[in-house]
Amino acid sequence: MKEVSVTDSSLSLISKQDGKKRSKKCANLVFYRIIKRVLDLICAGILVLFLGIPMLVIAIIVKLTSKGPVFYWSDRVGINNTIFRMPKLRTMRIDTPPVATHLLENPDDYLTPIGIFLRKFSLDELPQLWSVMKGYMSLVGPRPALYNQDDLIALRTEKGIHKITPGITGWAQVNGRDDLPIPIKVEYDEYYLKNKSFFFDIKILFLTLFKTVKSEGVQH
Repeated sequence: MKEVSVTDSSLSLISKQDGKKRSKKCANLVFYRIIKRVLDLICAGILVLFLGIPMLVIAIIVKLTSKGPVFYWSDRVGINNTIFRMPKLRTMRIDTPPVATHLLENPDDYLTPIGIFLRKFSLDELPQLWSVMKGYMSLVGPRPALYNQDDLIALRTEKGIHKITPGITGWAQVNGRDDLPIPIKVEYDEYYLKNKSFFFDIKILFLTLFKTVKSEGVQH
């Protein structure tokens, strides 16, 4: 009886320790999400103030150099696979099929006169700061899939990646971007899911700046 009692006590102690670990992990996750949201709002607001005039100038050039609206709104997959409308500065003609760029037979044929320049330096992504401020996106997270990218959506859902708020940039973005096949991209997304932290986000932001200046990983 005494031996059983000791065993029961040990199991009870282990159970309590596991419970404390889970509680601490949940508390840290909630804290991370709250602080990340606050930092997203602050950083996005500051960037909009500093980049407002350059974005206006680019918008005027887009309007003057091609037919169609300044912004292109696409249906994207957000957190928990909800659909939201994501804006970009339009870099392609209005008759471009609504599919991922890499699926087009000759993507360059659809680019506007300044489209290649905007894409090269990711300037077309600037309006997504609005999506960050609205809460549909974060500065850092997996890039939101198009609503019809069924293979990417399925793989992310299988790995639990759909539970993360998508971002303007992410771990896959700084490790290949357009060069990555979907299974590899999802592996990077899963790594981010399991290792996300403030320091990791900061690392990704700095790498994004470096990669953007060098135009690495941009095919079209």
